Amino acid sequence: MTSDPNVRRARLSGLDGLRAVAVLLVVLYHAFPEGPLPGGFVGVDVFFVLSGFLITTLLLRERDAHGRVALRRFWARRARRLLPAMAVVITVCTSLAWLVGGDVLSRIGAQVAGAATFAYNWVSVGIGDGYFSAATPELFRNFWSLAVEEQFYVLWPLLLPLVLLLRRRALRVAVATAAAAASAVWMGALVASGADTTRAYVGTDTHAFGLLAGIALAFALHGRTDAPAVPPRAPARILGLAGGVLGLAGVIAIALLPATDGIGTFPGALAGASVLTVGAIAAAVRPGSWFGRALDVPPLRWLGDRSYGIYLWHWPLLVLVTARDGAITPQAALGALVLTLGAAELSYRLIETPIRRDGFRGAARALRAQIAGGPTQRLAGIAAVAIGALVLGGTTAAIASAPARTSAESAVAAGIQALREQAEAPDASPTVTPSIAPTGGTAPSPAATTSEPAGADITAVGDSVMLASAPALVERFPGIDVDAAVSRSMYAAPGILQRLADEGRLREDVVIGLGTNGAIDPSTLEDVQRIVGPDRDLILVTASAPREWIAGVNDELAAFAQRPGVELADWAAAIAPHEDLLAGDRIHPGDAGGRIFADTVASAIEAARNERVQAEQRAALFRDAVARVADADRG
Repeated sequence: MTSDPNVRRARLSGLDGLRAVAVLLVVLYHAFPEGPLPGGFVGVDVFFVLSGFLITTLLLRERDAHGRVALRRFWARRARRLLPAMAVVITVCTSLAWLVGGDVLSRIGAQVAGAATFAYNWVSVGIGDGYFSAATPELFRNFWSLAVEEQFYVLWPLLLPLVLLLRRRALRVAVATAAAAASAVWMGALVASGADTTRAYVGTDTHAFGLLAGIALAFALHGRTDAPAVPPRAPARILGLAGGVLGLAGVIAIALLPATDGIGTFPGALAGASVLTVGAIAAAVRPGSWFGRALDVPPLRWLGDRSYGIYLWHWPLLVLVTARDGAITPQAALGALVLTLGAAELSYRLIETPIRRDGFRGAARALRAQIAGGPTQRLAGIAAVAIGALVLGGTTAAIASAPARTSAESAVAAGIQALREQAEAPDASPTVTPSIAPTGGTAPSPAATTSEPAGADITAVGDSVMLASAPALVERFPGIDVDAAVSRSMYAAPGILQRLADEGRLREDVVIGLGTNGAIDPSTLEDVQRIVGPDRDLILVTASAPREWIAGVNDELAAFAQRPGVELADWAAAIAPHEDLLAGDRIHPGDAGGRIFADTVASAIEAARNERVQAEQRAALFRDAVARVADADRG
C-alpha cells in the first residue's frame, strides 16, 4: 500500500497477503499452463478489486483530512510507485530480447510505446493476432492490466468529486455497483456477439468491473476501518474469519476451473472472483480481524510487498527463457521464477524503495553524491550509470532492428502469396488422372504402382500449417486446389468439404490437415469420410506443435487411417528430426520444411493409390479365378 505522510490512519490489514495470493495465481498460471490452475488469470481481477478499494480509501481519507484531494501530489505518488520499476523492466527485457533475437523482437517498438504511454491494452488490441501471439507471445503482454489500472489512476480522482456530490453512502455504493454491473454486461455482450475475446478481456470499459467493485466497497466501509475504542467481540471475529476464508477459497476454486471462450468465463468467472475478493477484503480490513491477521504472516507480506515487481518481471522473463525452444517446460518455468524473484527483490530494494522514499529528485541527488564519494561509492555509481546507458542503447537497437512480422507470420504470408499467384496465372496444368484400374483384358501384376500424383487431382483442406506449406505444395503439385486458413480446426472440415462437393471441386485425392488447433472427435472424421465417398482417397495429415492435445489428435488420426480408403500422411514423424526448419513457434514450416510437408503428402497419396490399384488387382484376380472355376464346371 502506498502511504501518504499527510494522511496517516490505521494500516489496512491483510491486503499484502491478498496481493501475494493474486500474484501467485497469475504467475503459476503463466509458468505452468498445463498445471492445476487453468483459471489462475483471475488473479488479475483480485488486483483490480484491491486497487479500486485501496486508491478510493486513500482519496477519501485525504479529503477527510484536508477537505480536498491534491491531484498533483496524488499523481506524483503514483508515478514514484509505478514508473521506476516499469522503466527498468522495459529497458532491461527489451535489451535482452535484442540479444536473443528472432520472433521475440516482433513489433517491440509498438509494445514499448504502449507500455510507456499507459495504453498497452489498446495497443495490444491493435497489434495482437490471437492465433500467432499464442505461439509467439508479446514480450510485454502482461502490461495490459497495468495500463487499465494506470488509466484508472488518471481518471478516477477527476470523477470522484462528482460521485461525492451524492451525500448518502448508499447512493455512492449503488452508483459504483451499477457501473461495475454495466461493465461486466458489456464484456458479456461483446463475447456473446462473437467479437474478439481479446478486445472484451483487455478493454478498459469491459474489464473495469473489478476496479468499480473495489470502489463500491471503499464507499461502503469509509470511516469504518479505523480501530474502534472497543475491540470487536469474538463472535464477530469468528464470523469475519469464516467470511474471509470462504471468499478466498472461492477465488482459488475459480482458479482451478478451466476457462472457456464464452460468457461463463468472460465475464462469469471474472466477475465471480471480483465479488469473492470484495468479501475477502471486507473481512480482512475490519479492525481486529483474525482473517486479516492470518494474511499478514511474513511470507505473504514479503510476496505482497514485491508483488508489483514480481508481476512486472515474470512474463517477459518467461518469454525470454523459452524463446529458443518455443515451449514452456517445467525446468524453464522454474528457472524463470527464480530469476523473477531475484529481479523483483533487487528492484524493490535498489530502485522502488529509494524513489518512493526520496522521490525522483532525491534519488538523483543520492546518485550524484555517490559518484562524488569515495572509490567504492564512485565505482558503484558509475556502474549504475553505465548499466543504464547500456540498457537504453539495447532498447534503441532492439526497436530499430525489430522485424515487422514473426517468422510464422512470414511463412503463412508466403503461402498466401503463392496461392494468389497460382490463382492469377494461366492454367497450364491439364488434369492428369493416373490409371487406377486394369486397362487390358489381363490383370497386371499385384506389384504394379501408380505415377506421381498430379496437382489437378488433389484437393487440400487445411489450417495455417498447410497455408505455410503452400509454396512447396504448388511447386510439387501444379494446379492443386488448396483451401487453408489460419486457426481452422477439424470441426470445420465437413462444412468445407460439402461446399466443395456441391461446387464440383472435390477431386480424386482429398488431403485434410486440420489437427493443429484442437482435439478431434471421431464422429467428425466419419462425416469427412462420408462426404469424400468411396471413389476418392482420403489423406489425413498428422499434426506437429508444442500443444498438449497433439498426441491425442495424432492417435485419433492414426486409428482412423486403418479404415479402407484412408491413408495417413505422418507430418509429425517427418518433421521431428528437422524442427530447425520450422518457424520460431515450432509449428509453421519455412521453405525447406514446406518441401518435407509436400513430400509427406505425395508419399501418402502414392501409398493410397497403390493400395487402391492392388485392391483392384486382387479383385480382378479373384474374378478371373472364379471365371476359370466356372468354365471348368461347365466343361
